[in-house]
Amino acid sequence: MKIDGVPYRSVWVDPEDGWSVRIFDQTRLPWTVDILRLTDEKQVAHAIKSMQVRGAPLIGAVAAYGLALALRKDASDAALEGVTAMLGRTRPTAINLRWALARMLEALRPVAPAGRADAAYAAAAAIAEDDVDTCRRIGQHGLPLLQAIAARRPGKPINVLTHCNTGWIATVDFGTALSVVYQAHDAGLPVHVWVDETRPRNQGAALTAWELGRHGVPHTVIADNAGGHLMQHGEVDIVLVGTDRVTRQGDVANKIGTYLKALAAHDNGVPFWVALPHSTLDMSVRDGVKEIPIEERDPREVLEAVGQTWDGRIETVRLAAPGSAGLNPAFDVTPARLVTGLITERGRCDASEAGLLGLYPEFGVPAAAE
Repeated sequence: MKIDGVPYRSVWVDPEDGWSVRIFDQTRLPWTVDILRLTDEKQVAHAIKSMQVRGAPLIGAVAAYGLALALRKDASDAALEGVTAMLGRTRPTAINLRWALARMLEALRPVAPAGRADAAYAAAAAIAEDDVDTCRRIGQHGLPLLQAIAARRPGKPINVLTHCNTGWIATVDFGTALSVVYQAHDAGLPVHVWVDETRPRNQGAALTAWELGRHGVPHTVIADNAGGHLMQHGEVDIVLVGTDRVTRQGDVANKIGTYLKALAAHDNGVPFWVALPHSTLDMSVRDGVKEIPIEERDPREVLEAVGQTWDGRIETVRLAAPGSAGLNPAFDVTPARLVTGLITERGRCDASEAGLLGLYPEFGVPAAAE
């Protein structure tokens, strides 16, 4: 995507030195565009934990580059395994992180230490390129859903409701659910997006709204609790969300609040579609509610808020009454029965084991069932 006419991806190797890694500091968006330079695995781990870099696919790609940075200094077997384990502990819910690191290990274990750093950069670049192509294809496969709505309602806006941020800033480029929106907008469809604020970190109000505005997509920021009301009054044609992990039976883990949107959509007959890359599939898990680990973040994210003052300062303010405790689960799980379907880089399918295996037959029968 472009910022002020300059094309960017969400992670890249600095062309000036050829080895450090650049990312956007997403904790500073939308107020200022700050580009961070990461030079070692500890900085990468901090960036992931602090959500300077966020979005399941992007976390995986940045972690892969973090391993490459580490191997520049120490390419021993012990360093390879140790750094991989350390990076893998930074965020527990998004399976893309584990997927990317497993792919890096598979590529690097057979390589002699002398060649591991170069091989690591190549493997990380391959992961990033795979994500770009994957997200582009997700948009292509989701586009017919919006085209069908436009055909039924010629001349009227297509009202999409989304939750959290699923755009290019959450991936290497294009995005997942927002890839569908961008491709529809670029094709001339009259798309309008209801942007959930996505408390407590407000990724919708901050990041999604910023992205859509830069791309020229009409959008309106709403309180998280407004979605059901809009659905009741026919103001939502389709819900499009992303995901951090999809189980074998089609359960979906996504940013906290997604489950409530799915319930409202189900009650009002609004299609609820989930966009995901192959790296988000976890075919080793069946029951998402019981088996997916849910990250609990600092309660201060609930009790406080970050924003820009009228004179341009970025400040943190307290929202809750003094002395109140906070609870901050970062994700929830939407059961497959509430999901209309899944949009992947290979096409669309039902949120079910049969649907997923129809697109990904290589997963076959899980080992435990053989």
